[in-house]
Amino acid sequence: MEFNEIVGKIFTSIENKNNEEIIFTEDNGRKYRMYHSQDCCEDVGVEDIVGNLDNLINTPILRASEDTNNEENPEGITKEDQDSFTWTFYNISTVKGDVTIRWYGESNGYYSESVDFEEVE
Repeated sequence: MEFNEIVGKIFTSIENKNNEEIIFTEDNGRKYRMYHSQDCCEDVGVEDIVGNLDNLINTPILRASEDTNNEENPEGITKEDQDSFTWTFYNISTVKGDVTIRWYGESNGYYSESVDFEEVE
């Protein structure tokens, strides 16, 4: 599913599991997860969350967007020995505030550094 499809949804909980996946539970009981299926030669995880995830709870999502950057690191961030990397930013807004979930993936260039978002059955 596309990440922006969460606009209008109301989440009752959002759980960050060791910066490896984030579980969103909707008020109707449906669950969604944001994650990366790790392979042997890459490392992808949540680098940082700017804002308070509680601002996304029990209020409709007004805006949701995904942005990626694999050309340069964000300002003020230095990483050593980057063969290939991808920053993925998930920007979410409600009337309570904004949250950005920032994922960082690195590899030798032959493996995926992307983040998946899907409904959990």
